[in-house]
Amino acid sequence: MSCCAPGSEDLARISGALPSDEELVFAAHDMGDGTHQIELSVPRVHCGACIHTVESALHKLDHVERARVNLSTKRVSVRWRGDEPPPFVQTLDELGYTPNLFDDTQDGRDPVLSQLLRALAVCGFAASNVMLLSVGVWSGADGATRDLFHWISALIAIPALVMGGGIFYRSAWSALRHGYMNMDVPIAVGITMAYALSIYDTWHSGQHAYFDASVTLLFFLLIGRTLDHVMRSKARAAVTGLARLSPRGALVLFDDGSRDYRPIGEVRPGMRLLVAAGERIPVDARILQGASDLDCALVSGESTPLPVSTGNEIQAGTLNLTGPLTLEVLRPATSSFLAEMMRLMEAAEGGRALYRRIADRVASLYAPVLHLTALITFIVWMLSGSDWHQAATIAIAVLIITCPCALGLAVPIVQVVAARRLFENGIMVKDGAAMERLAQADTVIFDKTGTLTLGQPRLTNVHETEPKLLEIAAALATHSRHPLSQAIAAQASHTLLPAFDEVKEHPGFGMEATEGKTLWRLGRASWAANTKEESGTVLSRDGEIVARFTFEDEVRPGARAAIAALKARTGPVEMLSGDTENACRRVAATLGIDTWRAALLPAQKVERIEELSNQGRKVLMVGDGLNDAPALSAAHVSIAPATAADIGRNAADFVFLREDMSAVTTAIEVAKRANQLIRQNIGIAVVYNFIAIPIAIAGYVTPLIAAIAMSGSSIIVIFNALRLMRTGKTTQAAQLPVAAEPVTA
Repeated sequence: MSCCAPGSEDLARISGALPSDEELVFAAHDMGDGTHQIELSVPRVHCGACIHTVESALHKLDHVERARVNLSTKRVSVRWRGDEPPPFVQTLDELGYTPNLFDDTQDGRDPVLSQLLRALAVCGFAASNVMLLSVGVWSGADGATRDLFHWISALIAIPALVMGGGIFYRSAWSALRHGYMNMDVPIAVGITMAYALSIYDTWHSGQHAYFDASVTLLFFLLIGRTLDHVMRSKARAAVTGLARLSPRGALVLFDDGSRDYRPIGEVRPGMRLLVAAGERIPVDARILQGASDLDCALVSGESTPLPVSTGNEIQAGTLNLTGPLTLEVLRPATSSFLAEMMRLMEAAEGGRALYRRIADRVASLYAPVLHLTALITFIVWMLSGSDWHQAATIAIAVLIITCPCALGLAVPIVQVVAARRLFENGIMVKDGAAMERLAQADTVIFDKTGTLTLGQPRLTNVHETEPKLLEIAAALATHSRHPLSQAIAAQASHTLLPAFDEVKEHPGFGMEATEGKTLWRLGRASWAANTKEESGTVLSRDGEIVARFTFEDEVRPGARAAIAALKARTGPVEMLSGDTENACRRVAATLGIDTWRAALLPAQKVERIEELSNQGRKVLMVGDGLNDAPALSAAHVSIAPATAADIGRNAADFVFLREDMSAVTTAIEVAKRANQLIRQNIGIAVVYNFIAIPIAIAGYVTPLIAAIAMSGSSIIVIFNALRLMRTGKTTQAAQLPVAAEPVTA
């Protein structure tokens, strides 16, 4: 073992975190000469001795041709011959350099959430047991029995103060250390003083102790803190998802005929790359050789695959569908289309910090007022002739009764109930703060492909085509991955499919087959029949067109009713799309959208949203795909369908799981109702404090009664939030009869 390798713990192996051979084969790249290459993250490598240890051990394995460690990126590149990977993962793990397929943690655990849940469990257990002991005291336990119950309560409260209170203590200390105050400061002071005074009274066999007030207060506050963390933990998922979408490397071709799979960071302008069918384009490049069809739906919003050939420039993020391409790199990965998307999203997300700054500002003003009120209460009671114990007890009661438990639960509890309501309607909430923003939306912008339409071409003229010719076309189409071919193949009966002598695909053009002396072609008219006709998909026999095929893209069910409802209840509706003008015009006419723009780049969509925002509009963006991700992030609030690309779903605040577009109107209705309940809860919290504080200052409230009152206000807030569950589960738009509406492609 290397001198700087870690200890011999085998936690990764025990937990099953090591990549399996199947995962390695799937992640590896076929170099085309009988070898495979893979890159693994080895985060524990940190010196020259580590590099020597790893490379030497891997080179000793059979079939390993090369192993190279990059200390800067802490990654090891391994190339081996054959289909089965050598045991290099086990070798690295035994050396203490546990490898991962990805740079980030694979288990996805959230240590902060785990800490909150553990603290919540401990405080819940402590609160229930201390309250049971308090019931005994209230029932008349006296003398030694009462003191015993108090000491047991003191012991039970210690784990709650350590685990639950520690969260608030650390936050309060951090705030004070940096010269400001937050809501955790009065909480920390209140529970500490209540516990300390209770210990003093128990030591002196006092009649009252307030351990139940401390742990109950912690339990309710931790509920709000946990819910808030769960909602906020989704905030940075969009940029992370975009980074994962980007290819991690590319197959580089050298002048001497050799090839090597290089990390994306090592790909430079001028290099030649080979991208096979089914792989995503890693960088912005120009085609040197080959022809293919590109799926640009994630990048440009085009609903139809784009044919490309030698000389065309293509963008990173597009998917190569049908044929291998030899590319010349134009820009490094840091300047690619994907990198631009990431920068746009990060810039758009930066604007959301305003809400948190306002909340922090309110908290910084709230805490000093509470402390000042409690201090003044203590001084006034001391000056009025009371002893220090009575004055301190009243001051503690003021601190506890004004602790922001109800205020802390007012927003997250409504968000959770609303999230459940939305989930029952097939809508997932990804950002709790977005609920309020959705209720404020007064302008709605839709993407077209994959949002207003399903993005699935369907053959429309089946009955106009001779059945035998349709079967021949379907037989040809079954050999292709092209979306239009798959639409034709879906019409195959699977009983009359002819058998061809030879079938091959011409990337970017179509399918070709021979049946005896007959030559069949399915694809672009200009190629299949050697005519000047540029558009349309045809079937030709020996160069003569014998069948033509037309396709349609289905409008999402409920889209027309949803748009009509949005116009009436929310505000103007627009459509922004990267698709062609003709396709956009047809969809807009079908759905009754008056304002629309076509052939837009992602940055232009963001510009339109910013233009509306500058006019004071609150924009709701509904879209999918990579090209919509910056717009989804830039909008005031955003929604994406579950069929969207991963990055589109991650960038959106809401995701609807069903095909029906009425989910958008349902989400707005629930959000508006939730916003009303949030305002009511905040009002309840304010009124509670307005009534409770004077009573506490007057000395009519003990710390125990203060804790009960605080818990009562929290329960009222929770039950008020649950009123949202009594609302009907479907909106008016959802109740309208809907059907898929075809739009000719």
